[in-house]
Amino acid sequence: MATSPSDQKVMSVLSYLGILWLVPFLTEHKNDPLVKFHINQGVILTICWAGVWVISYILGFIPILGGIVSFLANIALIVLAIIGIVNAVNLREAELPVIGKYRIIK
Repeated sequence: MATSPSDQKVMSVLSYLGILWLVPFLTEHKNDPLVKFHINQGVILTICWAGVWVISYILGFIPILGGIVSFLANIALIVLAIIGIVNAVNLREAELPVIGKYRIIK
C-alpha cells in the first residue's frame, strides 16, 4: 500500500510530539521508509527528554545550577523537535544535530 505525501507528513510530524511517535509506529505507516526514519528520530528525542528530566531532578537540589541546566536542555530539545518537524513537513530525511546519528528502530 502506497502512502500519500500528506499521510507521510502527518505521521512524520507526530513522531516529534513526545510519545505520539507511537501512533505511526503502531500502524502500517511504520513500513514507509520516510515515516520510519522520523519515528526513529522521535524515539531518540523522547529518550533524551526523559534523560533531561532525570538530570534536572537530580540537579534540582542545586538551586541555580539545576534551573539553568534544565532550562537550557529543554530549549535545546524544543529546537531539535522543531528542526525535525520542519524536515518532516518538507519530506526530508535529515538527521537531527547531535542525536540524529543513533538508531533504535532498524
